Amino acid sequence: MTSAHHLPAGKAASGPYAVDVTPESAGWAHSSLRVLELPPGGTHLFTAGDSEWIVTSLGGACTVSVTDDYGQDEFDVHGRPDVFSGVSDFVYVPRDATAALTSDEGGRFALTGARCERRLPARYGPADSVPVELRGSGNCSRRVHNFGAAGVFECDKLIAVEVITPGGNWSSYPPHKHDENRPGEESELEEIYYFEIADHEGTPGLGYQRVSPSGNGSGTDVLAEVRGGDVVLIPDGWHGPSIASPGHDMYYLNVMAGPGADRAWLICDHPDHAWIRDTWPDQPVDPRLTS
Repeated sequence: MTSAHHLPAGKAASGPYAVDVTPESAGWAHSSLRVLELPPGGTHLFTAGDSEWIVTSLGGACTVSVTDDYGQDEFDVHGRPDVFSGVSDFVYVPRDATAALTSDEGGRFALTGARCERRLPARYGPADSVPVELRGSGNCSRRVHNFGAAGVFECDKLIAVEVITPGGNWSSYPPHKHDENRPGEESELEEIYYFEIADHEGTPGLGYQRVSPSGNGSGTDVLAEVRGGDVVLIPDGWHGPSIASPGHDMYYLNVMAGPGADRAWLICDHPDHAWIRDTWPDQPVDPRLTS
């Protein structure tokens, strides 16, 4: 099953970005993602425009200089060797600002964005302030880095988290959705999944992503084999599972935003599969996530 919502590596490239998903290119109103690859000594300048952004490392370190009407701030992102090496620190870039990224040794950096109204101050987020959540158990075990989660780090609209799924496990499970505004129960959020898959002795890995129609929106329907650098766009629908092939750990970065007045991640589980949560207390968390 092919879908315009699955963008294989390179398909969403534009200019200096290996991935450049904008509201216009995605056909929606709020969420953005850019992946920037800088060579040693490289510099990149971008304008925030009408969106707020979080800059985080996918591999490598950089300095982020932010300039707006209030002056200039400079932050060092110490980063990490790669996405499977733990949590990264990050920098918040407010709307209407200009930001310059420089990297002495080069690296790969994610710019997660959302259109917003409020202009908040530029800030640094240390890695040791990021809540790490072990979610699920058994072969549904995964680890969530809640660096830009609602209630964790203040933004106006942007929600961004990343997930590590050990090889052979399922995550984004049970399938869930957030495509309706139901106060206190479900929030309406567009979502971007960006994938990286660990190699095994030089052999590239793969995974699978499912999105099925919920009866709302555009009827999004995706069954995609995903590889490193792929993107899946989810304007609506039940999403999950995200399946990591045995021997190949899966990473994905989630970027979400929507029209609601409250910045909240409220989801509804698929009624046919929600029962799986009741089995988790009887199983241990995958030891690969706790060792």
